[in-house]
Amino acid sequence: MSLKIRVYSDFVCPFCFLAKTPFEEAIQGKDVEVEWMPFELRPSPSPKLDPWNDPSKLQGWESYIRPAASRLGIEMKLPRISPHPYTGLAFEGFHFAKEHGKGNEYTSRVLKAFFQEELHIGEVDVLTKLAGELGLPQEAFRAALETGAYRQTQREALAHAYEEAGITAVPTFIIGSERIQGVAGRDVFERVLAQELQAAEAAPVEGLQCDVNGNGC
Repeated sequence: MSLKIRVYSDFVCPFCFLAKTPFEEAIQGKDVEVEWMPFELRPSPSPKLDPWNDPSKLQGWESYIRPAASRLGIEMKLPRISPHPYTGLAFEGFHFAKEHGKGNEYTSRVLKAFFQEELHIGEVDVLTKLAGELGLPQEAFRAALETGAYRQTQREALAHAYEEAGITAVPTFIIGSERIQGVAGRDVFERVLAQELQAAEAAPVEGLQCDVNGNGC
């Protein structure tokens, strides 16, 4: 049985982009099932993040985000899009992609578009082009965004993240029974994966049975 992993992330979170590489290196060749999950750090109408006009954010980028990217060998830019867009629309596109079996691919493409190509992922035209690159039906995708077909789905996804999963920061990786929050090294992911894969293999298989209370017999 595959080990189930859920990854909660936001498209404008630099740490989500940074953590993606060591995580994907760690799961390579392993029997896992990964599901990327939506989480909006600043849903509308919260104030948008404007890093190019916020000295503290620029300092943070230069002090630890850029060095971390260099250390991990990841090409990454601080997008010259200020303020950063809300990600609700991009996540509505995610739900469309997920229904078409390409939710994980869509997540990877949108993260790359923002942090490597500096594309405005809050615009319908940009998201539709990205969807088309993945082989998704562009006209149907555009219509879904313009009509808000997945708006309620995204609201429910956020409610799940906040209320059921207890997500308070991203990235958060839920690997079996373990939770990793933030950027971790490949070795950390591999250690947790080994532990959880071993636990999954040792778990008893439930089937028809009689128990000591006489149930089932």
